[in-house]
Amino acid sequence: MYALEFRISDNNFKSKFEDLARRLENMSYVCKLEQMDDGKYLIIQKFTPKKQRKWLSTSWTPRILFAIVITFVMIDGFYRTAGTNSIINIGDPLEMAGIYTLSLLGILGVHELGHIVAAKIHRLKTTWPFFIPGIPIIGIPTFGAFIQSRGLTINREILFDVAIAGPIAGLIIAIIVSMYGAYTAPILQEDIAQGLFAESRLIEWNQGEPLFMTASLALFGKGGPGHEVIMTPVLFAAWIGFLITFLNLLPAWQLDGGHMARTLLGSKLHRYATFGSMAILVLLNYWLMAMLILVLSSRNPSATPLDDISPLSKNRKLAYIGIIGLAILCAPIPSNFMFNFLS
Repeated sequence: MYALEFRISDNNFKSKFEDLARRLENMSYVCKLEQMDDGKYLIIQKFTPKKQRKWLSTSWTPRILFAIVITFVMIDGFYRTAGTNSIINIGDPLEMAGIYTLSLLGILGVHELGHIVAAKIHRLKTTWPFFIPGIPIIGIPTFGAFIQSRGLTINREILFDVAIAGPIAGLIIAIIVSMYGAYTAPILQEDIAQGLFAESRLIEWNQGEPLFMTASLALFGKGGPGHEVIMTPVLFAAWIGFLITFLNLLPAWQLDGGHMARTLLGSKLHRYATFGSMAILVLLNYWLMAMLILVLSSRNPSATPLDDISPLSKNRKLAYIGIIGLAILCAPIPSNFMFNFLS
């Protein structure tokens, strides 16, 4: 393909390149920066915007998916409440299903809203959120949501800012939901709980507990031995929120954490970080997610900004250290994980 190449001698090219890239994109040209042996080069090419798949381009698709997800979450909340009520009454199933739906979709919706707001700040066009239906009752009613960029990602800082905004926004709501769930969750005395376990009316939770949820329960004196906390639909919504946040913060593939890791580590180290993330998922017994990342990352490893030369700012590097800490606090760590790991 025909291209124009210009050698750059100006070291203060970052903001100038951003302005140039936006202007050229409007004219159906793309420019990128490349580091060569004899210096930095600006490369300009004509490009044809990729046509979106028809089902992604229509405005009805996200609306239909959102309606399906609301229905699935409501059904899931109704049956979970009815099941809990057979042990201890927590409220009207339809009312609790509404609170559950508001809690779960609030976490996911605010997560995507964080991405959209950050994208708008950086003048990056995106689609509306596409909510992914899950498997209600026997699984989880939604597998999260995603948005697609309708423009070119110009530099590492834009990629980082859009990526970090979603998990942080969604996590704030997940913590609020977790605290409300912990406050309202009923508890059973240990002898009563053991009897229900023996009758198989109560099933022990073995999917791991995020440290954020542990802290929420401890805040209201519901942690520790001596009693069993009932996993209400609201607590389950918080757990899903923490799980999705944890998965998104992994430095893998094109997850939010993967985009952040890509801006900081570069493409080669990001590939190793993706393999490391899969190993963590295997240790936590999330084999299916690990295999999914392996397949998807082999097809499309990572996002590449047009300016892949300018380094990430110091504040963003420090922010990423905080992201690692948040990922640990959101991880669904089994109660016997450390024992098994150390033994």
